[in-house]
Amino acid sequence: MHTEEHREHTEGPKDMKKVIWKTFWILFALTIVDIAVYFKLMDYHSGYKNALFIILGVVKAYFIVGIFMHMKFERKWLPYLIIVPMIFVMYLITLMVIEGNYTSFLR
Repeated sequence: MHTEEHREHTEGPKDMKKVIWKTFWILFALTIVDIAVYFKLMDYHSGYKNALFIILGVVKAYFIVGIFMHMKFERKWLPYLIIVPMIFVMYLITLMVIEGNYTSFLR
């Protein structure tokens, strides 16, 4: 028999409190940028503005899931198990939006 305990996930950093505060300040700065860009571009309506907010949201979600939900410290297969299906879902949504715009253009 093995005397070692089976490890389910990897160890986190030694000073997790410091990592959490660093992540908090990064998210705070991204939120300030998000709000500033929103008010600066309030009258400007474009797909680029929407894409910018989606990118900022994905970056913030990366930090939230990675640090606060401890996904950064898990084995590699678990994040891939979540990320790969989300890529397919985003691809499907993109195709549906393109198809919806195409059919409304034909009418």
